[in-house]
Amino acid sequence: MMRDSRVCSAAGLIITIILTIQGVLAQKVKVEPEVVSYPGDTVTLRCQFPDPGQTQLTQVSWILEKSDGTRTNIAVFHPIYGVNYPDSPVAGRVSFTTTPTTLDNPTIQITDIALTDEGKYICEYAAYPTGNEKGITSLVILAKPVNNATRIPVPVGDTPVSVARCESANGRPPATITWLTSLNGNSSAPITADNSDNTVTVRSEYILKPTPDDHEKEIICKVTHRTIPSGETISVKLDIQYPPQVTILGYDDNWYIGRTNVVLTCQFRGNPNPTTVNWKMSSGFMPDTVEVSHNKLTVPKVDNSINNTFICEVTNSLGTGKDQVAVFVREAPMPPSSAGVVAGAVIGSLLALLLVGALIAVLISRSRRQQQGYRGNSKGNSAPYDSVARLFGSSGSKNGTGNHGNNNAPIYKGDVGLSEKAGNIGLHQGGVALVENTPTAQDILLSSELDEAERRKFDELEEEDERYDQFRGSGPILQLRPHDEDPTSAYLDDDMESQRDGSIISRTAVYV
Repeated sequence: MMRDSRVCSAAGLIITIILTIQGVLAQKVKVEPEVVSYPGDTVTLRCQFPDPGQTQLTQVSWILEKSDGTRTNIAVFHPIYGVNYPDSPVAGRVSFTTTPTTLDNPTIQITDIALTDEGKYICEYAAYPTGNEKGITSLVILAKPVNNATRIPVPVGDTPVSVARCESANGRPPATITWLTSLNGNSSAPITADNSDNTVTVRSEYILKPTPDDHEKEIICKVTHRTIPSGETISVKLDIQYPPQVTILGYDDNWYIGRTNVVLTCQFRGNPNPTTVNWKMSSGFMPDTVEVSHNKLTVPKVDNSINNTFICEVTNSLGTGKDQVAVFVREAPMPPSSAGVVAGAVIGSLLALLLVGALIAVLISRSRRQQQGYRGNSKGNSAPYDSVARLFGSSGSKNGTGNHGNNNAPIYKGDVGLSEKAGNIGLHQGGVALVENTPTAQDILLSSELDEAERRKFDELEEEDERYDQFRGSGPILQLRPHDEDPTSAYLDDDMESQRDGSIISRTAVYV
């Protein structure tokens, strides 16, 4: 049964659509389906019968049909009897755009449009033999509404009440109102009121169970209307009224005898704003040493008289709120928190570890540089260079010969005593001995174990020695020379070195 009913409904809808399409296609009178205007404007309503064919046109009339269905002729043209403007709501403001001579284009205009002019305007031809032919234009008069939103002051409570109101007044057509907010409330159903000038006023309210936390919260009313493409938003801050809420701040549980300038602050909020703030003590009287200034209570110096309970009372038109704090006066201040000590110890330990690590790194780096700088030559019969301590020294001759080079070969002391090796060598200039098979600077330079950096070091030492070649000292100098060198040979003092006191001494000679 239900299925048959649905089939019949669908069939009826299809037939209605087909007939409507046929009627539009068969319509011979051409008009604009809708014309939009604003109050005070001039409106042009066009009408044509472009292809009459065999149809004979005898007269054209413009008819105003109001929303209640009533019809009124507003303009008539007859090819023989001419133009006529019957009495109508638009009388005196309606006219044909041009004095018609034929029925082909009977376009009219209406000046000083009013909101009451809205309706359907029908252009109707009297025709033979088809009968009357017509076209309908809907005239829409738009009026931009005046929008506003206000808050409604309400006290806190457990019952939902209206806390804000939004209104869109004197609009045409009616506006749409929505609320934008994160509050847990609801909007009321819109209330619509028709005005005498054919405009409409729409109102909506936001309903909420008010709490103190809702005070000054923002809520937005959005108005959507045909004259406002993007809509209009109005922000409102709620006005929720409640008695004072009070909290006392400033007591840290470390008020001891002799402590100075401690302060208690009475922090409060309320709507309406509180008018009075009153400090009390549970003992009934306030010590003379206590100073009170509005919401602050100051104790210049703590003593046993303030070992009591302090009360702050705040009052507004809705009631009184209060808070209290019990003060315990100590004989001495509380010991500092161990947290700071632990933190200091941890930081100090970390710094000490970093310092030790840096010191170790420096020592290791220096040890490696010394080992690399003093690697000896282990070839031949020479003793290892790393196992001896250099007593005196300079570079050898650059030309590699013992006769023309510097006579200042380095002296080394090995594991054995100097007296044990003195028997194997000759004494020169006072009996100073040279250690047997002592490696010279030239031997070290020729060693295959030295890298390029070590060679550069020895080159720099040679250049430094040459800067003293022109020096001539005075006084008896005992100079160390090899066995095979002539003692009477010219003295070569390329081994001289300047001292801080201004004197210059030899690096290898022994002064007697």
